[in-house]
Amino acid sequence: MVFQCQRDSWARQFATRVVSCRAAELRPQGGGEPVRGFQVVLEDTILFPEGGGQPDDRGLIGDVPVLRVTRRGAEAVHFVQAALEPGAEVLLSLDWERRFDHMQQHSGQHLITAIADQMFGFKTTSWELGHQRSVIELDTPSMTAEQIGALERSANEKIRERIPVTVRELAANDPDVETVRSRGLPDDHVGPVRVVDIEGIDSNMCCGTHVSNLSDLQVIKLLGTEKGRKNKTNLVFLAGNRVLKSLEQSHSTEKALTSLLKNGPGEHVEAVKRLQSSVKLLQKNNLNLLRDIAVLIARDFKSKPVPSQLFVLHRKEGDSEFMNIIANEIGTEETLLFLTVGDDKEAGLFLLAGPVEAVENLGPRVAELLGGKGAGKRGRFQGKATKMSQRGQVEALLQEFTSHGSPEA
Repeated sequence: MVFQCQRDSWARQFATRVVSCRAAELRPQGGGEPVRGFQVVLEDTILFPEGGGQPDDRGLIGDVPVLRVTRRGAEAVHFVQAALEPGAEVLLSLDWERRFDHMQQHSGQHLITAIADQMFGFKTTSWELGHQRSVIELDTPSMTAEQIGALERSANEKIRERIPVTVRELAANDPDVETVRSRGLPDDHVGPVRVVDIEGIDSNMCCGTHVSNLSDLQVIKLLGTEKGRKNKTNLVFLAGNRVLKSLEQSHSTEKALTSLLKNGPGEHVEAVKRLQSSVKLLQKNNLNLLRDIAVLIARDFKSKPVPSQLFVLHRKEGDSEFMNIIANEIGTEETLLFLTVGDDKEAGLFLLAGPVEAVENLGPRVAELLGGKGAGKRGRFQGKATKMSQRGQVEALLQEFTSHGSPEA
C-alpha cells in the first residue's frame, strides 16, 4: 500500500478515520521501561512509518501525540497513549520540522549516492539518517580528499540547476522495475512499487518522503569519511537546514573562542597550541615541585630524634608517584605509612606501606573503610577511595595496631 504521506510529502494535515485500536506496549528506543498505550490503524496517514533508512514521523491524532509509527504489511501502526474509537473521524497534524529535515536528508542521500556511482563507480550498500548527521556506506575501501571535494561540488551544482524530483508508482511486474536502482523489496511488501526519479540523474526504488525539486535541498556538505565495515567507507554528510544549523553552531563557537583567546579566528589554532605548550610546561614544573615536597616531607620525618611508628599524611594535590616517593625516602621496614591524596568530597588515592605482614593484614580493611579497591605486594597496598572523609577511622585503626600489635575487630 502507498500511504498519503508518500503521495503528497508536503501535506501537513489530513482528515481520516480510525480503523482499529488495541492495547499495546512501546519499548523506548533508548531503553527503559515499556510505555503502555494503544496501536491505532487509520484508513490512511500522512505520518510516515519508519523504513528505507528513514525514521518515522511525529505528530498528532486530534490532540493525542503519536510516539511511534511503524509499518505492518499494508498498514501504518500509530502508537498513542490514549484510546481512540474505531470509526471516529480524526484530523492528523504533522511535525513538519522533523519531516522536512528527513526529506532533505533522504533526497540528499539519493543525489550523493547517484553521483558517487556515476563519478567513481562507488555503490551505496546502506545508509543511516541520524539525529545530527547522516552516513552513506560506500563499497570502496577509501576515498581521497579530492574525490570528496569533487563529489560535493557536483552535488551542489545539481541543486543550483533546480532539477525536478518526481515519484512513479509501478506494478510489481512492470518491466521498468528492473531498470531502477534498488536493494530489494521487503518480504511483506504489498501493492505498487514506488520509484523516486531525479530527472536525468537517478531512478531509485524507495518508500521514503522526498523533496519535489533539488533546490529544496538548499546545500549539501560532505563532512568527510570514516572507516566502515570490511572494505567499506562511511561518507558523512549534512543537507539543507542541518548545514545552516552546523554553521550557526560553528560561528557561535568561533565568537566564544575569539573572546577567550583575544585574537581573530585565523589565529585560534596557533593560540591553542601555545596554550597547550604552556600547560604541559606548568604540569612538568608542578610534578617536579611535588617530588621536591615529597622528599622534604620524608626528610623532616626522619630528622626527628624518635620517629613515630606511624606516619599519616593527607594532601589535596598529589598522585601515586608523590606518595611512593615519600614511602621510599622514609623506608617501610619499621614505620607504617598511611598516605592519601585528593578532595574530601570526591574520590582520591591511598597508599598503605610498611612491614609486609602488617600491610597484608591491614590493606583490605583500609580499602573497605575508604569505600575503595586496591591491591598490594611487597609491603605496599594502594588503590582508589570513594570515601576520603573516612580517613579518621583508618588512622584510629592504625593507631590501635601500632599500639597493641593488632587492630580492634
